[in-house]
Amino acid sequence: MTKTVLRNAKLVGTDLYRTHLEGAVLDGADLSSVSLVKAEIDEASLRGATLDEADLGSASFWAVDARSARFRAAKLDGASLIDVKLEGADLTDASARETSLKAVLDEHTVVQGLTGTLFVPAEIGQANVRREIDGLELERWLNSRGAKVRVLTPRSDAITYCAKFIEGYSRSHPQGIVRRRMVNGVAHDEAFTSNLRWEPTEYLRLHELGHNEVDHVEISEAEAVAFIEEVTRQNT
Repeated sequence: MTKTVLRNAKLVGTDLYRTHLEGAVLDGADLSSVSLVKAEIDEASLRGATLDEADLGSASFWAVDARSARFRAAKLDGASLIDVKLEGADLTDASARETSLKAVLDEHTVVQGLTGTLFVPAEIGQANVRREIDGLELERWLNSRGAKVRVLTPRSDAITYCAKFIEGYSRSHPQGIVRRRMVNGVAHDEAFTSNLRWEPTEYLRLHELGHNEVDHVEISEAEAVAFIEEVTRQNT
């Protein structure tokens, strides 16, 4: 469902487990009680959308515009909200256990009853000026507005690169490369594609389940960079 336009759609109670919604337009959509567990929602637009009581556990929200969206009583446990716009959003009674929240908030963001533990920093927007706050300062800012959250020290992130190969390919000349980024304990798998960018992939998960016959081997970051430079040179 990548780049699907679902503006003002009625999707109440829909099961969208592991759905790919990158770049989708969901402005004004009613996503109440949907399951978006482990969904990929990167670069989507959710302006004014309703996600009340939605299960967004371990979902990936990167560069999402969720201004004025409603997340009342939503489950954001383990979700990754990176570079997300939450100005004017309503997170009343939402659950955020070990949630990555590198988002933009403002005085109109409602956090009454928000509970859980957060990895930050976040940014506060006031009078068209953004200010990054972290740790206890953010904890106090949220809790003074009715939240009951604790800000955690982020765990170190790690990236593992792998080269894919079948007959005719090798580690030095792979068929392609994939990477697994661990963000606060949540795995995000991506492949470097013909679009010359990292995009979500199910390859590693399918391989772990025994559903993928293409083999791979772990490589260094330097090897991955060399592959990217070569592919980019050939396609530009």
